[in-house]
Amino acid sequence: MKKIIIIFVGLLILGISGFLLCEYYWQKNSSYFPDNQSNTTNKTPTTTIPNLVVHNFTDCVTAGNPVMESYPRQCISKDGQHFTEDIANEPNLKDKIILTNPLPNQVITSPVTITGQARGNWFFEASFPVILTNWDGLIIAQGIAQAKSDWMTEEFVPFEATLTFDTPTYKNNGSLILKKDNPSGLPQNDAALEISVLFDMK
Repeated sequence: MKKIIIIFVGLLILGISGFLLCEYYWQKNSSYFPDNQSNTTNKTPTTTIPNLVVHNFTDCVTAGNPVMESYPRQCISKDGQHFTEDIANEPNLKDKIILTNPLPNQVITSPVTITGQARGNWFFEASFPVILTNWDGLIIAQGIAQAKSDWMTEEFVPFEATLTFDTPTYKNNGSLILKKDNPSGLPQNDAALEISVLFDMK
């Protein structure tokens, strides 16, 4: 009698286990049945990425539009709009100082040679300060630009400076600042040309 009870209980357990196992596999593979309600309600919607709306030069370039190799550079959007590259305050000072190297957003390496022309009153004793900063405004190099000819004039005078720096390891953008020498210390005599530069982090 005990053997019969043991066999019955064993068969009962085996049957319940088989039922639960079948139920598990049926739920796991329910996505293969197109008419199954759970398959339609749990379906992940397709994500669509809207077209990039172009508001400025950077947006225009990011959207893959052509860039004109002008100065400053210009980008033409698909609908024909022209966007000019922001080169900081350089256009406002073009009658006082002209930078020929590096150009705005140019990739630079150390040492970098800085060349251009500035009016004689940008100098004091034939020089003016030059500063290089990282993306956060931290000074990573500074030096002196020297006049290459007589600076006692109101005309443009060529200058040159060389800066040696440690290439930043975080973010590749920074700023190059050419400050008008101001021995008077008066704020109304301050002026500075600032452009964006990129560091070669390879």
